[in-house]
This record gives sequence, structure tokens and C-alpha cells, in this order.
Amino acid sequence: MQRTVRIWLFSVLALVAAAVYLGPTLLNVVPKSGAHGSGEALIGGPFTLINAKGEQVTDEAFRGKFMLVYFGFTHCPDICPTTLLMMAQALKTLGKEAAEITPIFITLDPKRDTPQVMGTYVKNFYPDLVGLSGSKEQIAAVADRYKVYYSLVKNDSAMGYMVDHSGFVYLMDPQGKYLTHFSHTMPLQAMVSGLRKYVY
Repeated sequence: MQRTVRIWLFSVLALVAAAVYLGPTLLNVVPKSGAHGSGEALIGGPFTLINAKGEQVTDEAFRGKFMLVYFGFTHCPDICPTTLLMMAQALKTLGKEAAEITPIFITLDPKRDTPQVMGTYVKNFYPDLVGLSGSKEQIAAVADRYKVYYSLVKNDSAMGYMVDHSGFVYLMDPQGKYLTHFSHTMPLQAMVSGLRKYVY
């Protein structure tokens, strides 16, 4: 029971902090329902990270396809796996149309989420889901470019700490430009409709 309360509290604090951190950036481009986006936002940009094979990759490697990008960590007890499952289900619902989209999961916990760990983890959700890790500095840089809030929070669990973080899924166009984002709390069909609106 106490663990459930702590997880709930961490989630609430993360959302509050994300709202404060992201503030005007997202409020200026996000309507209140469905898929969000209008105008150009300062979200996204160049990054250099490490894939599951231990190879260095940049954002340029994903040009030509839309990117569906989510930030989290593999030890996340609920929000991350739930969001990744929703992403996977949305892509499965799109069927052949999903070939135009590369789903990407970027860790915010590079200490524990090595490239190999990420590679194994993403296989549980979707065959084409790309898991990316990197150094502490590389992760900080890409999180900053995507306006992602995250913070390590020590606790008394066996893991020693959790990672509070914002829970947005970003849709980027084939040139790496921000199009819109989805909330992890939105219905599956809203994500599917949003992807169809922007991608097809």
C-alpha cells in the first residue's frame, strides 16, 4: 500500500513539475483535446545516442520517416510500460500505414539502462521499437532539446531511486521537426486519430 502511494505521489509530482518546466512552450502549441499542435515549437533537434548494438546514432539516422518519441526508464513500474503498450497498439491499429513511423524509446536512466538493457526491454512491446541510451551528458542534452522534465528521486526500494519525468509522446516529421505530442493519459483512439491526421 505504501509503495502504491509513493508511486502515485511521484507521478503527481512529475506532472506538476513538467507543467511548470514546459509552461509556455507547450501551452502555446497545444489545444485541450486529441492530438495537439499548431505553429512551430522549439521541441526536438539534433542528438547523438547509442543503440542496442552499441553503435552511435544521430537523429539523421531516422530521416525520411516520422518519429514517435517517448522518454522514460525500464524500471518504471507503470506509466512507461503503459505508454509503450499504447504506442505499440496504436501502430498495430494502423497496420501497413505504421511503416511510415519509427517508434523510439529514450531512457532517462542511462546508469541502469545500458544499450543492451534497452534493446532487450523494447522487444517486449513492439518489434520495430528502437531503444536508445547514452552517456549522462547525452541523455541530458536530448531531454533538454525535447523539453523533457526528469529528476532522480531516492527511495527505500531495492532499486534505490526512481525517475520522475514528464510523460509526453512526441511526433516528429520526416525532417525531424516537431508536429504534435500526445499525453500518456489520452485514449488509444485519440492517438490513432492523431497519427492518421498528421502522417496520412
